[in-house]
Amino acid sequence: MREDPYRAFMPYPDASAPSAPAGALQGLSFAVKDVIDVAGYPTGCGNPVKLAASGVRAKTAPVVQTLLDAGARFAGKTQTDEFAYSILGRNIHFGSPVNPAAPGRISGGSSSGSAVAVAARQVDFALGTDTAGSLRAPASYCGVFGIRPTWGRVDTAGVEPLSPSYDTVGWFARSAETLAAVGDVLLGDDPTPLPGAARFLVDRACFGLARPEAAAALEVALRRVELRLGCFDIAAAAPNLDNLCWALRHMQSWEAWEAHKTFIERHAPVMNASLAERFASGKDVTETLLAESRALAARFRNHLADLLGEGTVLVLPTMPSPPPFLAEAEASMEDFRNRTLRLMCPSSLSGFPQVTIPVHDGETGPLGLSLLGPAGSDRSLIQLAARVAEAARERIA
Repeated sequence: MREDPYRAFMPYPDASAPSAPAGALQGLSFAVKDVIDVAGYPTGCGNPVKLAASGVRAKTAPVVQTLLDAGARFAGKTQTDEFAYSILGRNIHFGSPVNPAAPGRISGGSSSGSAVAVAARQVDFALGTDTAGSLRAPASYCGVFGIRPTWGRVDTAGVEPLSPSYDTVGWFARSAETLAAVGDVLLGDDPTPLPGAARFLVDRACFGLARPEAAAALEVALRRVELRLGCFDIAAAAPNLDNLCWALRHMQSWEAWEAHKTFIERHAPVMNASLAERFASGKDVTETLLAESRALAARFRNHLADLLGEGTVLVLPTMPSPPPFLAEAEASMEDFRNRTLRLMCPSSLSGFPQVTIPVHDGETGPLGLSLLGPAGSDRSLIQLAARVAEAARERIA
């Protein structure tokens, strides 16, 4: 991108990434988070030492090549939080992308640049990654659609790992139609499509995590959707969000340290202080704690699979609040992180798909509402999200 007032893109020299002259995505442009390989470009992962060690990649990741083969035009690589290990959208080395929907507030991370590029209309869609919220958070905060697909459904070859048991490649778009068009190319047929009349399930514990400024707006969106698409059932989708949150933290930090410890110990890269603490915490996760966390995750996955079956969708807030101010000190954001990670647990731990829908754009910034469906229901979940988005925009008489 020659002009980038939103600082969404990495300022790399242009390299050729040819796309097919025709295809399902012809006429659409896209960007790629800088943890995913594109031939002719480095993969910097948001850290200058990692960038220096990267070198120019010789091979394009399969997920990117699939989009090029479908006729989409590559526009550039986008900013990411360091090592894709944050939900704030801040980068002490390359600057922080500007949130087009809420200037002065964070864009969310770690797929910050991709969400910003879509929200700013610099591209039609963009690839991001999501381990514990890195796509869902910026989608909500930048007021765009986003999907974290069923774990393992989109190829992660050529993608820098963070926590391989939970890493996924997803994408952002400004419309459900574009979100669906990309899904048609990347996903293939749904193994377990949703029925035409899906059952909606609300877990009040998840909505209880929303801060007051978000709760009222989310309730209005719920009311609009319920009036248009039918009543919601109430049930406890997550038996204990606190326990699930800690299980995810233990497993993610252990896997992140295992993935990056050789590089960190050899090069001692300068990094954000809170990021350094998260990597360090991975060294302290014992085999017993890891086994207990994995067992809890497996029990939860089975519980959620039974609850959703093949025709039920969980409705939950994407984020607990509008985007915090960019100038807010990280030390003061622990409550925000805790609430956020609890909302991210159901999809991350189960591996089930989650689509986030922009439903509110107030003075304090956008808010997203999410649909979480059974494993393998991704494309039909996107179609349902389009209906929910339309219903959420309707005014109540």
